[in-house]
Amino acid sequence: MLALSRKLGESIIINDDIVITVLDISRDQIKIGIEAPKSIPIHRKEVYLQIQEENKAAAANNDSALSKLKDFMK
Repeated sequence: MLALSRKLGESIIINDDIVITVLDISRDQIKIGIEAPKSIPIHRKEVYLQIQEENKAAAANNDSALSKLKDFMK
């Protein structure tokens, strides 16, 4: 992991097309702004993990349904 120090209003650039800017700093919270192409999904980590779990569950249900369909077609 790369750890960088930034002050209010300062930015970090990733791969020429993603800019992360420190917008506000309060006691235990930092607000950041992220500029990125629309093709790049951006999620909070807890939301991303929930999406991954839902995708796994949907794939498992799909596999089960396909197995049932395959058995039915025999």
